[in-house]
Amino acid sequence: MKTRIWLPLLTLVPLLILTTLVKAEGMSIADTVVKMPLAEGVDMDDAADSMMLRANALNFKMVARLPLYKELEAMGVETKRIEIFQFCDARIAAQMIQENIDFSAYLPCRITLIEDQDGKPWLITLDLDKVIQMANLPPKLKTLAIKVRDTMMEIMTAGATGDL
Repeated sequence: MKTRIWLPLLTLVPLLILTTLVKAEGMSIADTVVKMPLAEGVDMDDAADSMMLRANALNFKMVARLPLYKELEAMGVETKRIEIFQFCDARIAAQMIQENIDFSAYLPCRITLIEDQDGKPWLITLDLDKVIQMANLPPKLKTLAIKVRDTMMEIMTAGATGDL
């Protein structure tokens, strides 16, 4: 039971690290993420299904799905929908970690399906372009990082448009 409460909180560690870096550079947290609104007529369940199907088609494994809103509701906290989807290509992850163990803080890649205060649904993920720019990767790993970025954007786009 205690693990279920801490697991969603542990996924926030990379965000806290990035927030610290961002404040040091004078950027806002909004500058570090990519946000996509769901298209008109696409509900949140369709978006989730579309992301999972697209990830599978692209050989990107969904390694976790954290329905944070259900945890909050179970604790008596009123909330709108918040779900965190975690995706990974284990081979690429292993190569990145072999290059620099600090990359482990950014794994697995996450997409949050969230309803804002006005009831508008969004998909939000880390702006991997920012990470790639500061990473100083060797050419082969930079190519793999770009592939991960492109794959995450394709998964998000499928979710935002409801493309099954």
